[in-house]
Formats: sequence, C-alpha cells, structure tokens
Amino acid sequence: MTKTYFHDNYNTVNTESIDGIKSDKKLNVVSLFSGAGGMDLGFKGGFTFLGEKYEVNPFNLVFANDIFRQAADVYEANFNHQVERRSIVDLDVESDLPKIDVDIVLGGFPCQTFSYSGKRAGLSDERGQLYLQMIKVINHYRPKIFIAENVDGIRNSKKNMEGESVNKSALSVILDDFDASGYDVQYQVLNAADYGVPQMRRRVIIMGIRKDLGTVADQFYPQPLYDEIGELTGRKWRTAKDAIDDLWDQVNNSQISNHTIKDISKAKFYPGKKMQGNNRISGDRPSPTIRAEHHGNIEAHYRTTLLDEEDMAGWRRLSVRECARLQSFPDDFNFVTSASSAYKAIGNAVPPVMAWHIARSSYYTLNQLGLI
Repeated sequence: MTKTYFHDNYNTVNTESIDGIKSDKKLNVVSLFSGAGGMDLGFKGGFTFLGEKYEVNPFNLVFANDIFRQAADVYEANFNHQVERRSIVDLDVESDLPKIDVDIVLGGFPCQTFSYSGKRAGLSDERGQLYLQMIKVINHYRPKIFIAENVDGIRNSKKNMEGESVNKSALSVILDDFDASGYDVQYQVLNAADYGVPQMRRRVIIMGIRKDLGTVADQFYPQPLYDEIGELTGRKWRTAKDAIDDLWDQVNNSQISNHTIKDISKAKFYPGKKMQGNNRISGDRPSPTIRAEHHGNIEAHYRTTLLDEEDMAGWRRLSVRECARLQSFPDDFNFVTSASSAYKAIGNAVPPVMAWHIARSSYYTLNQLGLI
C-alpha cells in the first residue's frame, strides 16, 4: 500500500502571533547545501525587509556546508561563520561534523535536476541523489525534526537512479527513504508570495519529525499571510514595484551594495524569440521565480524603455541587488562575489522571509510537543 505524504487538512499556525518563544533556549541547527544562506538567515532572524522587522529566532547555527565556493564566500561574509566547503559526499559524519546535540537539520538539496526549466534528469543525475547524504547526516544526529526544500517539479520527475522512466515520482522515492530513516514525514507546496516575498516561487517543503517524538499530525506549517487580492488574508501579495521601484534610478549609488553597472547582466535580448529571460517582469505583480541557471539571462526591469515593438535596445536587466530584494534578502546582506556568481547564489536560495516563517512554525511544532 502506498503511503500518503501529502495532507489537504494540514496544521498551520500564524507565525506572526506565536507567544512564549524562549530566546534564551537556543536550538542547535545543522545546515546542509547552505548556499548563500537564505534558509539559515530565516532561521537566525534579526533582519529587516521592506521596513518590516523579522525578530531574532532561538536557533543556533552550528554547522554549514556547501561546495559552491562563491556562495560560501557570501555566507561567511554575512554570518561570520565558517562554511565546510568539501562535498557532502566526502564528509565523514564521525570525524568531520561537530560533536554536539542537534535539534534540527536543514537541507535544500540540489534541485536543478528536478526543475521544470532544467534537464529533468531526476534521480538518474548524481545531484538528484544527494538527498541520501542528507539522510546520512540525519541518521548520525537523530535530530528532533528536519526541513528539506526543493522545486515544485520534484513532484512530477519520474526517472529512477538508472535513468529509466518509472510510475513513481522522485518525491515519492525520497519521502519513502526519509520515512525509512525513522521520521514521520509530509510535504506541502508553499508559495513564497503568500508570506510577503515579492516573488512567485512555489517550493516543496518537506517536514519530518522523529517517530518516537510525534507524527505528522503534530507538525505545523506557516499559515499564508498574503494572497493575490487580499480577499482571504486582508493583505495583497507584495509586488515587484513594492520591492524595487526605489532602486530604479540609483545605479552606482555607493550607499547601495550590488547595484552598480557591473552588477547588471549585459546579456543581449532577442526580439521575437521565446527564450529564458527574454522578457520584462511586471511591476504590479510579484516577480517570476528568480532562477539560478539563467546564464546571464535574468529578466528586464518593468520600467525599462521599449523603443518600439521590435527594438529591445532600451531594456536593462535586473541588477544583483534587485534580484536579492525580490528574494527578500535585506539590503545589508552583501554578495561579495562577481555578478554572475551572485545571480546564481540568489537564484539558488530559499527566500529568507519565507524561511523565517518556516522557522517559527518549526519552533511552534517542537514547543507544542514539549520538546523545548
């Protein structure tokens, strides 16, 4: 019998109104596939985005790992925390990981192999099997809970580890393996725009709780706080204009990091062709998903000048800082690398604001079970 991992009537909590957070009791967090630290910043908290403060969360980041050198440079510059840069495959859990009790393991294992815009190699791609390394770390620490993140396309990827098409989705295989490791797991597809991120970004969020501590019935996901027209929540989605309009005429302003002429892709536009990034974003909606594998083809700013229907000469692409804003990174988060690497690091990241709400719902889950 096939196990059910998706539940329509899942528990949610309003993460803006959680009481009794014990700031003096820090929960230890191990972060895998950390990238530039979008998920980790959300769990850490203590930042401001679009004038709104996201309070410090009671989580202590004890270990971070990523093989992408430039993303690790960014992480270290902003967190003052060293990143283990060896491949997770090469890490020995007994000798290379901190000897400490760990409460939560985070991991946005590589997603391009499952992405709709990628090659869709699924589990047949070596990167598609890296979730097994996350399980290796989970089995070592036996944390109370883990959070894994991936693209929505993982639900429909149907290639197994031999590259053959199968009836079972990659997500089902992955969830079965997490379940077999001793965790009660479920997933939900969250849209970052529902949490105040000015971007349409649908991501599968897998939550697992150790079976001796609870079940999926005890888990809480963050309650949506925004919707398209504000009918359900009282707050409309934040738009691209909300996020970046003030930056339009501030290129080369020395007070704004990652927003110089060098931080804007010079990739050409091609009139009449349907190509990745060969269009402008809309100002009155959340932006489309900021991608990692854009190869310089990041979309154009909505204010950019269209001289005529066949001439894109007046268009300019989004800057690194504008992409960071659309991903909900605070302005004091500095991308200390080349523009091309910064675009990639931003596109790979979990939006910090969405991660902040996930962190709060994780805390609430553990607190309700008396585990804090």
